[in-house]
Amino acid sequence: MHRILIIEDDKVIREELKSLLEKYLYTVITTEDFSDVVRFALASNPHLILLDLNLPFYDGYHICRELRRQSSVPIIVVTSRDSEMDELMSMRLGADYFVAKPYNTQILIAKIAALLGRAYGQEASGLRHFGELTLDMGKSAVSREGKGADLTKNESRILQILMESKGKIVSRDDIMNALWQSDAFVDDNTLTVNINRLRKKLAEIGGNGLLKTKRGQGYSL
Repeated sequence: MHRILIIEDDKVIREELKSLLEKYLYTVITTEDFSDVVRFALASNPHLILLDLNLPFYDGYHICRELRRQSSVPIIVVTSRDSEMDELMSMRLGADYFVAKPYNTQILIAKIAALLGRAYGQEASGLRHFGELTLDMGKSAVSREGKGADLTKNESRILQILMESKGKIVSRDDIMNALWQSDAFVDDNTLTVNINRLRKKLAEIGGNGLLKTKRGQGYSL
């Protein structure tokens, strides 16, 4: 799951962006403390940053320049400052895209997906791989050695979380918290049902035993 950091001091805009991104299943990081936002951004290790220019303490130009000195993380400047000079300055300081407010939300989402695709390759296209398993997030389907199975939205998200954890144990609480951040919330009993159905579908395509239960700890692949 790709993490996107929003550096925006306007609470209304920040929450609108957060809600929009979560609908597209991104994990969103925000902050209300802008006194040392460069350090916070680097510590958060996001896959992409949405950066406003008009900020307290240090403006977006300074933040963009400092981030570029220490990181190659993709940066999209999203700002109400829409002059050609603002765009030119942003690009010269290392921003990948410049988006002026008010913006078309679908165009912004498309730019984010395109930038993630260039930066991280196939992961951003909606495909996830783990061993012989391939998960197509766009189609909510999993395949293995030519055999495929359709998944529900919850099953697809759970499998995505487990695949991206690369064999590590993921607790029930972490899975439910991840689902809660999207519009696919499940409670404890529903999670058990979804896990069992997902395990059965994996078995149907030759992946019997792939989804492991670690009693008292959680699940892993």
